[in-house]
Amino acid sequence: MLSIVSTPIGNLGDITLRAVETLKTCDAIVCEDTRVTGQLLKLLNIPRKELISCHGYSNPRKVDDLIRRLDEGRHLVLVSDAGTPGISDPGYALVSRARSEKIPIEVLPGPAAFLAALSASGLPINRFVYLGFLPLKKGRQTLLRSLKEEERTIVFYESVHRIERTLTEIADALKEQPERNIVVARELTKMHEEVITTTIAGLSEIAKSITKKGEFVLIIGAQ
Repeated sequence: MLSIVSTPIGNLGDITLRAVETLKTCDAIVCEDTRVTGQLLKLLNIPRKELISCHGYSNPRKVDDLIRRLDEGRHLVLVSDAGTPGISDPGYALVSRARSEKIPIEVLPGPAAFLAALSASGLPINRFVYLGFLPLKKGRQTLLRSLKEEERTIVFYESVHRIERTLTEIADALKEQPERNIVVARELTKMHEEVITTTIAGLSEIAKSITKKGEFVLIIGAQ
């Protein structure tokens, strides 16, 4: 059995009872960073478990070993460092392989930063497109220009290291739509949670003044 378990994006109280029980009873936990997951288990008072790292730089044969364990009847749990596995992390590779091997899979839903940001944004979210992280180089400007024509609400992640650059580039790419709404969410569910609502016209000023700490979710309203 492979259990896909969502973990808190900041506030530990967001863990579900079902998630805690599954983490307690599984045979091993597949995670991005064993230090991060180990600290989570400690905070939840869960006895020490075997932690298996599986991240974007792992040897592809790591998935082969995990599938072998599942075939042997082991109960593995897949987690990410924070939030829902498979969203902007490499967890999908294991899930896809398990599906193809017809291994039983269960999912324990829970936190996801982009969904939390959408809920708090006040923008229409009956239709939206999720972009993950923007390309760093190839295709970046083309994608930014294409946002002018998108009729759905747009949501994506950005790192603290690129947030000012990205906000400035969006302001330039969408300058012909100055009244278009945009929301910048930072440190969701944490002590310094911040949700800023502005327009494209005001974005350049926000880019200069925003606190450059934590993790960011950007939401652009439909045109």
